[in-house]
Amino acid sequence: MKAKKLVLAVLAMATAVSLFAGCGGGGGDKKSAGGGEKKFINIATGGTSGTYYPLGGALADILNKNVKGANASAQSTGASVANINLLKEGKVDIAFVQNDISYYAVKGLEMFKGKEVKNLKALATLYPETIQIVTTAKTGVKTLADVKGKRVAVGAAGSGTEANARQILEAAGITYDDIKVQYLSFGEAASALKDGNVDVAFVTAGFPTAAIQDLATQHDVVLLPVDAAMADKLIKKYPYYTKIKIPAKTYNKVDSDVEAVAVKCMLVVTDKFSNDLGYDVVKALYGNLDRMKAAHNVAKAITKESGKDGMSIPLNGGAEKFFNEK
Repeated sequence: MKAKKLVLAVLAMATAVSLFAGCGGGGGDKKSAGGGEKKFINIATGGTSGTYYPLGGALADILNKNVKGANASAQSTGASVANINLLKEGKVDIAFVQNDISYYAVKGLEMFKGKEVKNLKALATLYPETIQIVTTAKTGVKTLADVKGKRVAVGAAGSGTEANARQILEAAGITYDDIKVQYLSFGEAASALKDGNVDVAFVTAGFPTAAIQDLATQHDVVLLPVDAAMADKLIKKYPYYTKIKIPAKTYNKVDSDVEAVAVKCMLVVTDKFSNDLGYDVVKALYGNLDRMKAAHNVAKAITKESGKDGMSIPLNGGAEKFFNEK
């Protein structure tokens, strides 16, 4: 008899759990056990040593506390390109993505050539993602011209960082034939720099980036500049780039400002994400920016006023409504 009761209890528990299981792809609603609506929102971020991951966790927390019925969670992923594919496959609802990668996906360019994802919509652009070109003092590399013949970590194969690296090197008159290419993530690149297994690494992320901060505690870090002339050449061909300066003291012993270029981090959904939920998400985000700032210093650049800067794809209808409000 006790065994029968135990089986019935287990079955009841399994049924209850299934009622709360998440669904990806549309910020879809599911009936909860109490008869209300649960909005399961899966958020794709990036690697744990990047910027997306802590911000994604903060966004999930904001939505859970400020959007009625929200059950949001953030997951570590391969970042921009992987996140587009997760959106396409309906496995996540919101994704952190570079604005250039979103543009490529909608237009079928670069890594999305012949594989366009036309149904992407934006919720907002958030902050500049600076392409940080990192080396250590012991390599003797001081400018992009010095990179020829060196071992260069250009980002994971097919990633947004890799596209940035290739385009910036092109503006500097350097091709992959001129360097020893290493396809490494942020964390892998930082470890390889520490160990002397690569000479230079490209990192596309808001600064300060945890992987570079960690590197700078053990080595004298050098950031290679992208000067104004090179930046102008790059922007003429790829207009989604902008000029930016990495301020002195961003990293240990980097005592001068460094000229650089940046793309924009944005929040992306698909056309399956409802306009009503899009409005609620964006309103909650901009109403709780202190929580984002507590997660990462880069969130200081997030404002409603700049929420459409660098917008490279169409807006979700609810997000558009929010930005049009006075």
